[in-house]
Amino acid sequence: MARIFITGSVDGLGQLAANALVRQGHHVVLHARNPERAEYGLAKVPGAEGVLVADLSSIEETTDLASQVNNLGVFDSIIHNAGLYQVREKQLTRDGLPLLLAVNSLAPYILTCLISKPKRLVYLSSGMHKQADASLAGLDINSPRVNYSDSKFHNLLLAMAVARQWPNVCANAVDPGWVPTKMGGPGAPDNLEKGFQTQAWLAVGKDEHAQVSGQYFHHKAQSRYLRQADDIRVQQKFIAFCAALTGIRFTERN
Repeated sequence: MARIFITGSVDGLGQLAANALVRQGHHVVLHARNPERAEYGLAKVPGAEGVLVADLSSIEETTDLASQVNNLGVFDSIIHNAGLYQVREKQLTRDGLPLLLAVNSLAPYILTCLISKPKRLVYLSSGMHKQADASLAGLDINSPRVNYSDSKFHNLLLAMAVARQWPNVCANAVDPGWVPTKMGGPGAPDNLEKGFQTQAWLAVGKDEHAQVSGQYFHHKAQSRYLRQADDIRVQQKFIAFCAALTGIRFTERN
């Protein structure tokens, strides 16, 4: 059985994926942003191995989360599920960064760099990434500006960069669809069950279709995405921006 760590897993798609994996007999470690949420998560995912606490809007806490994960040993799979959607444009973190950028873009970058390499990495993107500014014009180190679509393009870029640079790791991005979670809202038209199945399948699936790398999936099928994500120069621009902002370097080879 596999060991899986899932960020943002006390509710929504993360919680659903965690429960599905636990029911399959896998060992799942949850993540919550504070102790109260951690207690709630353990109650909602009976059978979880444990829960780690960190506020992903903080570079310091995210860095500490990576250490917490490493202290538990090497994981088979990590699902970067945590993310924000509706955030006030000028809402800043304690580090003085846009909140959306910190949680959606920088946190998965930091965790990817610092956690011992698993066999599989899954990044939650969105079909809305197709509306992003693929030139990354908003990534100004002095005054960064990103919207939700941009951040989901960043997740795709990170998956593609990892797949290219770490050939021994299967790294993929997922569009879960517009599903009726707290984030998606009750009127979301997509299938909730299919919304979490793909990331769970990519984390542990044994068939050849789940053991690929550098792909973008929607409902267990490879799907179209912004082809600028394949551009090494665009990937490098994003990686360099994250490294400059966090002081954490991405290792370019296994």
